[in-house]
Amino acid sequence: MAANETSESRKWAWLKMYELANMISVPMSLNAVVRLNVAHAMWQGGSNAPLSAAEILSGIGLPSGDPDNLQRILRLLASYGVFSEHLSDDGSERRYSLTEIGKTLVTDEENLSFGAYVLQHHQDALMRAWPLVHEAVVDPTIEPFVKANGEPAYRHYGKSDEMNALMKRAMSGLSVPFMKAMLDGYDGFEGVERLVDVGGSAGDCLSMIMKKHPGVKEGVNFDLPEVVAHAPDIPGVTHVGGDMFKSIPAGDAIFMKWILATWTDEECEAIMKNCHKALPERGKLITVEPVLPNLTDDSHRTRALLEGDIFVMTIYRTKGRHRREEEYRQLGLSAGFPHFRSVSIGYFYTVLEFQK
Repeated sequence: MAANETSESRKWAWLKMYELANMISVPMSLNAVVRLNVAHAMWQGGSNAPLSAAEILSGIGLPSGDPDNLQRILRLLASYGVFSEHLSDDGSERRYSLTEIGKTLVTDEENLSFGAYVLQHHQDALMRAWPLVHEAVVDPTIEPFVKANGEPAYRHYGKSDEMNALMKRAMSGLSVPFMKAMLDGYDGFEGVERLVDVGGSAGDCLSMIMKKHPGVKEGVNFDLPEVVAHAPDIPGVTHVGGDMFKSIPAGDAIFMKWILATWTDEECEAIMKNCHKALPERGKLITVEPVLPNLTDDSHRTRALLEGDIFVMTIYRTKGRHRREEEYRQLGLSAGFPHFRSVSIGYFYTVLEFQK
């Protein structure tokens, strides 16, 4: 390949590829600051005053730690907007504070943060799968996670109380802020009296919906028997164990969050047909999913969605996928839902409403 290695475009190409080749430094540095509880030390109860690396180490109870190495990590993450860097007038000292992005790692009054999600994504079992992403192309019948660990992800999680607990904390850290935004921006639960939450885990989302919409008199939290066996008592909510591929409890509306994105088209159609059977005429299936844009660009939103798609392919299902809005509409038609609308909530997730 003939190329002018001194041209500006060529030099930029080499620089960009160098960045991409070393990109693993970013998530692993993020994982490191979560493990070290750096955000909590920097937050200082809300003052968020700029701190040196040595002061942060004292704040996390690690005064013997290496401030130089911590500063190297902080500098990298500052370049990605997680921290703000404050340089002294003579340039001899660097101090750091949390940006809005960094604040998502601070544990809030409900004991939630994005930190658990970061840790969940970097557990040893998941990390073993990433060098095998190419295997999803070579042999799409077996997930890279399975090739690395000998069994599917959810089965693997189920054998470890630690992984299961971290998964629940990670999902709560995502779910609660999203549900608050959704309940402020979506009116589709009005008129619903009996609501079924498929894959509802402990019933937290269902409880939030019922508090916001008191017209929902009866809630059914539907999940695997081993999951609902540990669900707490919630007024107005019945916990039901079962298999969504066999049948789904009846309701005026069915709610699902982050379910369809991890299954194949055929499996999604089977789930949605069972929802259709469980709904009355004009009943609604309300799902929350990441929806891919039609065009590929370099925006943070598009990259986050496409990264999530590769995560599904690598960890959960090689042919599970994030989909475009039109693909979801077609799935709805195949399952018997003639009416469809979408409502964007925030930057990442979309509410998809299928009406019978």
